[in-house]
Amino acid sequence: MKFDPGFAITVTEDPPGFVYGHGVFGPEPEKRTLDAIRRSLADPDCSGPEYVYSIVMDVGKEKDRDRIRERNLLYGAVVYARGMLGSETVHSQGHMHAVSPSCGMRTCELYEIWSGEAYIYMQEYGGDDPGRCYAVHSLPGDVVIVPPGWVHAAIVADPSRNLSFGAWCVRDYGFDYECVRRHQGIAWSYRIEEGKGIFRQNPAYAPCTLQVVRPRLYSEFGLEPGKPVYTQFEEDPDRFRFVADPRACPVSWDTFKP
Repeated sequence: MKFDPGFAITVTEDPPGFVYGHGVFGPEPEKRTLDAIRRSLADPDCSGPEYVYSIVMDVGKEKDRDRIRERNLLYGAVVYARGMLGSETVHSQGHMHAVSPSCGMRTCELYEIWSGEAYIYMQEYGGDDPGRCYAVHSLPGDVVIVPPGWVHAAIVADPSRNLSFGAWCVRDYGFDYECVRRHQGIAWSYRIEEGKGIFRQNPAYAPCTLQVVRPRLYSEFGLEPGKPVYTQFEEDPDRFRFVADPRACPVSWDTFKP
């Protein structure tokens, strides 16, 4: 299964990367190696693909470049390799967003799955008590919003396939990895044991509960299911103001449920 992202960008799988079509801007993909992310893994000495994932930050249609920048937004894309990181499936480095100078807050992020199968994982806090923990089981076309200040990671749910997605985030973004590295990973890891996928809690955290859910529709944000979020920006550029400034959220983040 695949989902049309709404502009001419093609995912390459071996090694993971991207190719841009006519009228699309974007940087050279940055490839993250296994050695570069070992400090965020449950088993830092594990084997796995040399290039774990490739990321491009600030892509889109040339005609939209100014409108995106004027709203302090940035559209990024990531593609993950197939395979395993030891007993864990391939996943991103867990992190929370750093405080953005533009709004003085940690900001949220909006994911849209393009291909493969994912768990968008998030936990409320980065300390020993992770608070509420969710794993949102996501398929192509699904949208997931991560609240501001939450630790999060993208996890490949099916290691036989590449995972790719696009995401809206704030332009002056920053990643804070320290809380995850201090615990050698997020509070729950996804592993393959005896041929089955299972979540295991990281003992470096206090005991907690994981809720595995499917994405919801986020009707309070005016999002339209089945329509690329890039296309929704083209039709209403102010629809995603809450991504760049959490204070523009139509509901309270304190009671937000992913």
